[in-house]
Amino acid sequence: MPTLKFMDTLLRVHNKLEFLHPINGFSNRFSQLNISTSKRPCIKLAPKRPNLKWGKNGCVRASSNALLELVPETKKEVLEFELPMYDPSKGMVTDLAVVGGGPAGLAVAQQVSSAGLSVCSIDPFPKLIWPNNYGVWVDEFEAMDLLDCLDTTWSGAVVYIDDRSKKELDRPYGRVNRKQLKSKMMQKCISNGVKFHQAKVIKVIHEESKSLLICNDGVTVQASVVLDATGFSRCLVQYNKPYNPGYQVAYGILAEVEGHPFELDKMVFMDWRDSHLDGNKEVKGRNSKIPTFLYAMPFSSGRVFLEETSLVARPGVPIEDIQERMVARLWHLGIKVKSIEEDERCVIPMGGPLPVIPQRIVGIGGTAGMVHPSTGYMVARTLAASPIIANSIVQYLSSERFVLGDDLSADVWKELWPIERRRQREFFCFGMDVLLKLDLQGTRRFFDAFFDLEPRYWHGFLSSRLFLPELITFGLSLFAHASNTSRIEIMGKGTGPLLKMISNLIHDRK
Repeated sequence: MPTLKFMDTLLRVHNKLEFLHPINGFSNRFSQLNISTSKRPCIKLAPKRPNLKWGKNGCVRASSNALLELVPETKKEVLEFELPMYDPSKGMVTDLAVVGGGPAGLAVAQQVSSAGLSVCSIDPFPKLIWPNNYGVWVDEFEAMDLLDCLDTTWSGAVVYIDDRSKKELDRPYGRVNRKQLKSKMMQKCISNGVKFHQAKVIKVIHEESKSLLICNDGVTVQASVVLDATGFSRCLVQYNKPYNPGYQVAYGILAEVEGHPFELDKMVFMDWRDSHLDGNKEVKGRNSKIPTFLYAMPFSSGRVFLEETSLVARPGVPIEDIQERMVARLWHLGIKVKSIEEDERCVIPMGGPLPVIPQRIVGIGGTAGMVHPSTGYMVARTLAASPIIANSIVQYLSSERFVLGDDLSADVWKELWPIERRRQREFFCFGMDVLLKLDLQGTRRFFDAFFDLEPRYWHGFLSSRLFLPELITFGLSLFAHASNTSRIEIMGKGTGPLLKMISNLIHDRK
């Protein structure tokens, strides 16, 4: 298995992209860190060899190498926009410089510029369409008036606990149309007067009332406020504690198939079945210790997005291991892959410490610790946080208050991470620490109880809508719904994480 040092190095290599997992968004991305085919110079799979094997039913029975033979060459799709570019010769100090052109960064740029403040968006590829498949609960995007940015929706979802038990989730789910979402955000930014600079920020120098952003093309951008929206790189926002997160790792394909067994009006949120590994004791043993599940979006009878995911592990499960499990699953389900439109590799850090709060550079998304530590969710949480950051910046730069420098950044961080959000995150980290200790059987028992809860509990937990008093009620309800075996397991494996959470809550209060 890769070491933590290797995983951390992997994240830093891709330090200018907002990556997300399709389940969890961009984090999110990456989301959702979602390492797509267009951005993965460091990830090398085993050499591709034409070693397809055919089962009795005509379906591909192949190694992951054979599956990868179907992966197309990388295609970078860009928006056909004429961008208003930043002019460094004017020497002006812009109100806000946003580093990173993912959904989080563009959302804040759009909202701050709509208040009449000057904004510069800095990104190496400002017109590149995000390569990630983002999945969200429809009610989350409806609350943000973004329903027009969903290209496919399902009336509900299904969770397979094992071969005998499944849960029907009566909550609509959707896939984000990433081109539409970026186009909508970019058009609003352009109409609001946002300037764009195509470069990478390599250094930031802070003065009393402004910051100087040194770019790799030699240009210096001056700004009153700097927002780091670069994802999980942690290259601008500073941390002062050891970084030891869990990792969600996944491999997914958007494929044309000769049929599949999924209902077209429901997406598969989690499939924890493992009968596809009955013929391989060694792989089944690994899966029993650190399980993976299938996530599937069926678009038609012949087109589907399929992803094998390790929910959380420390260190992360190797991509090659996940690919091997997915190939075995697809063969078992009778899914013959005819062609692959695109594939994705996802590595999402979960949990770990928050950045230094406050600090001069403001963060949002992965770089600000906003990934849901128990699930990897971030897209809705980040987009919902963008108006909070934007309104705070506008308020403190207004003529009435006009706060600058360290004082302004401290106030914005306070708005982003108030005490109730920090307490919520501690509870989610507690949940992650428990999940890290569960094997396949324990994980199944956990989600069997989790999705038996009243919808307001599991909805709220997944969407970060529950705060500490409600989370305590949620925890008690989960314990009540759990089997006796699961209760004993939670008490045995959760005592240490519970004491850690209580200690952190007490320390944070002080």
